[in-house]
Amino acid sequence: MHPDTTQPRILATSANDATVSGAAWKLAEPGRGLDANLIQLHPCDGIAMHEGPDLDVLIHVAGGSGTVDTDAGDLEVTVGDIVWLPKGSVRGFTAGPNGLRYLTVHTRKPGMQIGKRQE
Repeated sequence: MHPDTTQPRILATSANDATVSGAAWKLAEPGRGLDANLIQLHPCDGIAMHEGPDLDVLIHVAGGSGTVDTDAGDLEVTVGDIVWLPKGSVRGFTAGPNGLRYLTVHTRKPGMQIGKRQE
């Protein structure tokens, strides 16, 4: 039986799970208008600089500390910080000595569309 997607409910916990590195959780509810992920990086691990998607992203630091690497310089982040990543901005992440855990939230990315081939 599928849960009622019209009612609020607890989906997960953001408590630290030291065995996970990368996406520890993602929002996968059918019919959602948002995408969200809980990312966890082990101490001193990182995500290489890359161009972000064509949508704005909010980051909430849930644990640890580290840096958000940008073209304009590094942003030092710690628990409780909220960071805005404008659409298409170049970013990377580096965890501090105690790791880094953060929640990302943005509008849902459109799925792949099947259509006629461009000629």
